[in-house]
Amino acid sequence: MIFNPEDEQGAHALRRLIDDRIAWLTTVTPSGQPQSTPIWFLWADGEILIYSDHRALRNRNIAANPRVSLHLDDDGEGGDIVVVQGEARIDPGQPPVPANAPYLAKYGQWIDAELGGPDKMAETYSVAIVIKPTRGTAFPG
Repeated sequence: MIFNPEDEQGAHALRRLIDDRIAWLTTVTPSGQPQSTPIWFLWADGEILIYSDHRALRNRNIAANPRVSLHLDDDGEGGDIVVVQGEARIDPGQPPVPANAPYLAKYGQWIDAELGGPDKMAETYSVAIVIKPTRGTAFPG
């Protein structure tokens, strides 16, 4: 576990990984250029699940270099930052968006309002990426 749930700061970081709805994922292109993009994510069983647009450059980046970084926004004043480093993999064994109840519980209203529902989202966001964290850092607020 990258954050100790018995530690106040670790428990807070884990709560943010569960509750926050937007994170920034940084991958690296084959030429070495970092690329950061906002993503929706699900923290489950100690890993991070992302549904990626099948056309996204991040998919090719991960295939070439699985090392990634993910961070949550700060508190607006430079504090309360959570950063996770890890190894990403494309995982076709993950359920598609319409069959992922925890993901729908977290993002269902947004999916309906912005993407036309889970089936419509799954047409574009069909690449499941799973990040296995290797290191976590929490900066207090």
